[in-house]
Amino acid sequence: METILLFSFVGPEMIVVFFAILLLFGGKKIPELMRGIGKGIREFNTARASVERELKEGMHDEKKG
Repeated sequence: METILLFSFVGPEMIVVFFAILLLFGGKKIPELMRGIGKGIREFNTARASVERELKEGMHDEKKG
């Protein structure tokens, strides 16, 4: 079975990607960009945990009833 890795950057690829981001956004915008990405990831994890909790509660209620 073959596994496809979509975002597997190593070595030189990471340097090229970092350089492209630096050129596109500039040095002053990168912290703002990273902050936005971090906020998005945090919101995603919060929503995922909420759905997980609701599913577990639903399964627990169904076993009781």
